[in-house]
Amino acid sequence: MAVVTLIVNGQDVAVPAGASLLEATRAAAADVPTLCHLDGLSPVSACRLCLVEVEGVSKLLPACSTAAAEGMVVHTHTPRLREYRRMAVELFFAEGNHVCAVCVANTHCELQDMAVTVGMDHSRFPYQYPQRSVDASHPQFTLDHNRCILCTRCVRVCDEIEGAHVWDIGSRGGQCHIVAGLDEPWGQVQACTSCGKCVDVCPTGALFRNSDTTAEKEPNTTLPALLRTARDQHRWHNQ
Repeated sequence: MAVVTLIVNGQDVAVPAGASLLEATRAAAADVPTLCHLDGLSPVSACRLCLVEVEGVSKLLPACSTAAAEGMVVHTHTPRLREYRRMAVELFFAEGNHVCAVCVANTHCELQDMAVTVGMDHSRFPYQYPQRSVDASHPQFTLDHNRCILCTRCVRVCDEIEGAHVWDIGSRGGQCHIVAGLDEPWGQVQACTSCGKCVDVCPTGALFRNSDTTAEKEPNTTLPALLRTARDQHRWHNQ
């Protein structure tokens, strides 16, 4: 197997050719944060939290979607990156309506955990308090746009794992939001199989089961990798 060698935070690392920088940083035990990335799903570089510095490259590179190359010298936790990540998390909170105390994902929320990781105790940006809708038309699940961070995990798991293609992104800029079907109420989209995979991988309380109340949502973020491996290796009978 062909490998590439690079340096991550001063440590020599060898990874298979074609591996991402995120995989290389994991091999070096460098804890690079992510919100949109999930093993088993394609990378999209939406959250911008996994940005790293590569010597000789002026811009920051998303580790999840950048291939590791021979001889790269990578830095994952410089002061510049720490400040950038905190700013990104602050903006997530400022542009949405994230009230942790009453959220179904409280204590099980990846955004909440990320705020602790980057040392955020307040946002330096003014809160926008957007007026966003809640889609409770599905008999089993609810979509609360106020808590959505547009990570597109739901879009990708429905497309790549379930194959139902229920979710997509609509509009642009500040009006950008998740849409079901042809921008229909979720409960009216006939393609939905009610599998719940989108709910399981959502990093916040944007998607949840109707039976969930405050702090009761429990995600299952290992599901996509498990299902993709089982499908690729024809191991359904063992799972």
